[in-house]
Amino acid sequence: MSSAAEQEAERGVGRPVPQREGHRELNGRRGPRAGPGAVRPAVWPGAPTPLGARFRVGPDGVAGTNFALWAGGAESVELCLFDTAGTETRLALVELTHEIWHGFVPGVRPGQRYGYRVHGRWDPWTGARWNHSKLLLDPYARAVDGDFALPPQVYGHVRDWPQQQVADTVRDDRDSAPYVPKGVVVHDDDDWADDRRPKTPWADSVIYELHVRGFTKRHPGIPEELRGTYAGLAHPAALDHLVRLGVTAVELLPVHQFAHEDHLLRRGLRNYWGYNSIGYFAPHAAYSASGTAGQQVGEFKRMVRALHAAGIEVILDVVYNHTAEAGERGPTLSLRGIDNKGYYRLQSDARRYADYTGCGNTLHVVQPQVLRLITDSLRYWVTEMGVDGFRFDLAAALARSMHDVDMLSPFLAVIAQDPVLRRVKLIAEPWDVGRGGYQVGAFPPLWTEWNDRYRDAVRDFWRGALPDVRDLGYRLSGSSDLYAWGGRRPYASINFVTAHDGFTLRDLVSYERKHNEANGEGNRDGTDDNRSWNCGVEGETDDPRVNALRRRQLRNLLTTLLVSTGVPMLVAGDEMGRTQGGNNNAYCQDGEVGWVDWSLLDEPGPRGLLELARRLVALRHRHPVLRRRAFFSGRAQRADGLRDLAWFTARGSEMTERDWYAPTSTLGLYLSGRDIPGRDAFGAPVVDDSFLIVLHAGSRPTGFVVPGAPWGEGYEVVVDTALEDQAGVAGRVHRGGVEVRVGARSVQVLRVTG
Repeated sequence: MSSAAEQEAERGVGRPVPQREGHRELNGRRGPRAGPGAVRPAVWPGAPTPLGARFRVGPDGVAGTNFALWAGGAESVELCLFDTAGTETRLALVELTHEIWHGFVPGVRPGQRYGYRVHGRWDPWTGARWNHSKLLLDPYARAVDGDFALPPQVYGHVRDWPQQQVADTVRDDRDSAPYVPKGVVVHDDDDWADDRRPKTPWADSVIYELHVRGFTKRHPGIPEELRGTYAGLAHPAALDHLVRLGVTAVELLPVHQFAHEDHLLRRGLRNYWGYNSIGYFAPHAAYSASGTAGQQVGEFKRMVRALHAAGIEVILDVVYNHTAEAGERGPTLSLRGIDNKGYYRLQSDARRYADYTGCGNTLHVVQPQVLRLITDSLRYWVTEMGVDGFRFDLAAALARSMHDVDMLSPFLAVIAQDPVLRRVKLIAEPWDVGRGGYQVGAFPPLWTEWNDRYRDAVRDFWRGALPDVRDLGYRLSGSSDLYAWGGRRPYASINFVTAHDGFTLRDLVSYERKHNEANGEGNRDGTDDNRSWNCGVEGETDDPRVNALRRRQLRNLLTTLLVSTGVPMLVAGDEMGRTQGGNNNAYCQDGEVGWVDWSLLDEPGPRGLLELARRLVALRHRHPVLRRRAFFSGRAQRADGLRDLAWFTARGSEMTERDWYAPTSTLGLYLSGRDIPGRDAFGAPVVDDSFLIVLHAGSRPTGFVVPGAPWGEGYEVVVDTALEDQAGVAGRVHRGGVEVRVGARSVQVLRVTG
């Protein structure tokens, strides 16, 4: 095609003729079909609900499986069954009810592998991308057998067409069945009668973000054959660490079936984090130790039961904003081939996808069938897989109506009234990459949010980059400026200093620049806004002074997080100083960079950090003043003038308006335990100890005058991050009104004793 013709094609003029039946095949090859002597199963009408493949007893007590697929604009649908040798049997689903193609196939039992071929127009210029040569994964498949390798045959268009600017418009008629995973029929027969959900209140929660594979892969106490799997996470050695640490919930990085991106596979890498979902009902098969022909479902359920028995909730990080099919040049794996326009947001040029996710496509959640897919998936994971909540990746993309983010959007409205979903934990990552996508503080009641403003303020304070402490004051006390509206509570703020995305805690104090060379993208990927401080040396060093300072900074960050009002989130391995070597975007590092290094616990420094983390989490659990259910008023509740929250300068005086605007490296925070709103389960007032928390980010020690009456007669030191060994704080008590020494760059947590 000439250059001029290429330009015309971009405008929709002189476009390639869509290839329909009778047009030439491009190296076409059909997959194995049932031979002429084979007996073709019958297809009875079945039912349009529920969607997916459901094993059940049909007419006259005959066991079989009901198949139902929404494919609104399709012309016809074939159900494709595969035996153990890969031989394919195609059965037409002729029943059509409310755009759902369905049929009951007697004799089809759990373990049967299957997929769909959906027939329709090929006209990408209008958003129509049906191609029956491509075997499609059932969006409702409960299990997936196989992995996505992404050879050219799995693309609906000719991936390597010479004119790449129009390649997505040229249909590829090669059969993809030999190259793609298959759905698996699964029998749901578990009533969870023996399971006891912890049901931890939000205010009492401590979240631990982990990767199923990365957390277990190098754990010496887990049998080698179970490492990297759901069974490995359910092993007593893994549970022991979580229980002793004191966390109340694990937040699992994506466990929905996902695919690896083509650009990673070409570089010999894999998608490690899993934010590339393609099966919203199927636990990722590669994390199963017991098999992938449906066994992964039972293994996942046993993992959930084991965590529940240990008192730990299970929260899933879910990716409903986009799928692994990417943009118009991506593979045809499922939704694109079922009904492209029905599932994805398209631009005014319907050949192109609206991309609010940075991943090439965005699910069109305003469409009823897409909203149904998402909510059916969520309810399934709660009711049949036992999970306790969800963290929604790029949740702002789900809250968009036609274009703008809308907190009255259909998605949020459906969640708010759903009798199952409104009772579980809901966490929003409250942004996407589109215009107006940053929505921190805007999600409605029932929702909590990842609070990146907490992250930024705490990082900036400890690296000495805050111009004043106004923002820090809000973050330490629950972010009332963001969440004190509409009945929201302090626990709407999920406080975090680190997450899977970005530096680890140790790297935050060891690197000022990202070091992502191993990702193969020329170190261009990952953020440059790390708000980190390397303590004077970039990367690992043998300098004992630098390493001592880094250990202290780790203790400061960890202590600040766990005494702040709101819900703290720890990241697996941070409690023992895990490093990624400065990689702040380890999404494709399925190896030692991304895995938790348990051998760190052979060293005294990481062991000491772990002990401090346990000490702080236990302190939080013992004291309700550290996990308030209502915002502070800052007003005197009694005649003595003592307030529920007060702020102090190093001079021992209460902060004035001028103090809040002045540069400072020292801040005192007083939490009163006698003025906690609410009552306990028996109706009695909640009364606790009071605490004074002193944060000092200065490079030299300072004096701090602890306030006297009415605030306190004495102060017992509970934590002092200036000390490597917290046993050294035992017996240290200060009288109110005296000046105490606070070490350089350190936190002291003091309990009021009188």
